[in-house]
Amino acid sequence: MSIDQSIHPGETAADLAAVAALLEIAEEIGISPLLDRAEPFTIEDVATAAAAPAGNCAEFVNALLAAGLIDRVGDSERFQPSPDMADRRYEAGYVLWAMNANRPYIENAPEFLRDPGGAARKYDRDGRWVATSSRWVGSQGFYPRAFSEIVNLRPAKVADLGAGVGGLLIHLLRTLPDSVGTAIDMSAAACEEAGRAARRAGVADRLTVVNRKIESLVEDPSPVRDADVVHAGFVMHDVVGDPETFTAVLRACREATAKGCRLIVTDAVPYVPASRERAFSALFTYLHGTSMNVRLPTEEQWLALFRRAGYTDVTSVPHRMPGGRMFVAGG
Repeated sequence: MSIDQSIHPGETAADLAAVAALLEIAEEIGISPLLDRAEPFTIEDVATAAAAPAGNCAEFVNALLAAGLIDRVGDSERFQPSPDMADRRYEAGYVLWAMNANRPYIENAPEFLRDPGGAARKYDRDGRWVATSSRWVGSQGFYPRAFSEIVNLRPAKVADLGAGVGGLLIHLLRTLPDSVGTAIDMSAAACEEAGRAARRAGVADRLTVVNRKIESLVEDPSPVRDADVVHAGFVMHDVVGDPETFTAVLRACREATAKGCRLIVTDAVPYVPASRERAFSALFTYLHGTSMNVRLPTEEQWLALFRRAGYTDVTSVPHRMPGGRMFVAGG
């Protein structure tokens, strides 16, 4: 007997949960690259990537096929990602960020509620899941708008603050063959991976990687010197809690960069009431405020801070990610 769809419509929550779990398994066993490319793959390819028996991998491939995440190529034993894989991964990214990247904060919520400072010293997030979930969400949530903004400016030099493994910069350098870039990040491991990724992409000769905190720009702004664009993605909210330091970092960027340089900052604002943004914005704001001691400025406060640092032309544009905003500053 079939279910009456007029009474029981599609279970979107069930679909999202299942897709998120299957894509997380794929990430854990190392086959995400096979799902993110256009070329068909075989069970043997999965077995090689996962370093696991082909028979066991066939069971997982069958699950992906049954879920509609991959399609069989004709009558062959080759498979390819479903046409909407990018959308499915983007949606799953929110689940991954909420439930995996922030797992220590959720599991230990009573301790964070009673003693936020003490709990923060005991528990920290898994950086791998933070980076992975941010990449999945960012693929459509905020990277495209920032990327388009930068490409339209045709900069000769781009500096990326908190660049992580350099994904945005590498994509930019492949799109802008006459540009150079500088990636700045406090994580030595991320900087090492950025260097490797740049070599794989063939842009290592145009990418400089600097392992430093962005606060160090106050004393030595050389990494951003003469840049035409300075980008910062979800890193400024770690500094904005100290307005003096934040202002000093912005001033260093403004004074050391090329004439007409644009500062492009992707970050978030707190507790957005709009129906499209309110739920995820509430979670994002609460976890940052109570578990990470990051108090997000309002949109008006962000704009005021940029102006305080000497930027006279400042705009704010909503990202697709709920609560996300792109601030563009110049002048």
